[in-house]
Amino acid sequence: MNRTTQTKRTTIYDLAELAGTSASAVSAVLNGNWKKRRISAKLADKITKLAEEQGYALNMQASVLRRERSKIIGMIVPKYDNRYFGSIVEQFETLARERSLFPIITCTRRDPALEVEAARAMLSYQVDCLIATGATDPDRIVDLCAAAGVRTINLDLPGARAPSVISDNYGGALELTRRVLANCEKEYGEKTPLLFVGGRGTDHNTMERVRGFRDAHAEAGVTVDETLMLTCGYAPEKAESAMRQLAERLNPLPRGMFVNSTISLEGVMRWIRRSGHYADRVPQLGCFDWDPFVAMLGDHIEMVRQDVPKMLEAVFGIIDSGATDLTVVQIPPIVEKIG
Repeated sequence: MNRTTQTKRTTIYDLAELAGTSASAVSAVLNGNWKKRRISAKLADKITKLAEEQGYALNMQASVLRRERSKIIGMIVPKYDNRYFGSIVEQFETLARERSLFPIITCTRRDPALEVEAARAMLSYQVDCLIATGATDPDRIVDLCAAAGVRTINLDLPGARAPSVISDNYGGALELTRRVLANCEKEYGEKTPLLFVGGRGTDHNTMERVRGFRDAHAEAGVTVDETLMLTCGYAPEKAESAMRQLAERLNPLPRGMFVNSTISLEGVMRWIRRSGHYADRVPQLGCFDWDPFVAMLGDHIEMVRQDVPKMLEAVFGIIDSGATDLTVVQIPPIVEKIG
């Protein structure tokens, strides 16, 4: 039986038959009391998956039946491999423990299937709240959690069905692009379009950064060159490959770049070093991300540092207040010259 062939509302008895267990066991899992019943995590996960697949809608009274809070708070993050997400995890743990909450964190590698799997696992541990950080499909996670009476907050990337806390990606990109354009004009004596490299063109943050990038060019009276818009993904190898392919078609490359994360910057700098393309003079760079070690590149780079402390304060402000408004809180990032 599935949603397209279903002719009657799924009951806990239907789920019990599919799971090969009792209705009382299904009820205990859906109400968050399965640990007290000594039901295995494997069975709890199986029942949760079946409930979602069968479109089972948990009765609103179910959350009331959770007789006591677990004091566990969960977070999923897409990556551990840059300072931004590492800082989010560290400060999340600190603020959770200050509230006597136990944090559980897992990395989902920007994989929608892993995000759902992680959310189900968090629910099996009876989390009181789940923070979906940089999720590719946050609304699906919200629906899954809502069925179990668990609230969700989106961080870094917004969703439509839960409160969201994000950086002001447009404002940060606008100011960063302005600075790099001005630096190029000062050093080279002419206004020319910048190269944009990194990020996924379909995600909210990249789209907003592209919008700021374009508007800054328009302010400066510079036309964006569409062949220089390389939204090739975040991975270093993708940025390196995109740079190599562009250099095969265009020579010389622009003297100014907007790089959409330190992860992409790794690939860009790897290509520059290996190709020797900018051997005579380092290009003017702007990176929508921050790492103090970038100072080793010299004084030709501006960076955007997302204000992680204020972002996490906003997240826990929503948790502490119990607010459920579908607001998107935008935290202004900090633009600063490195070196």
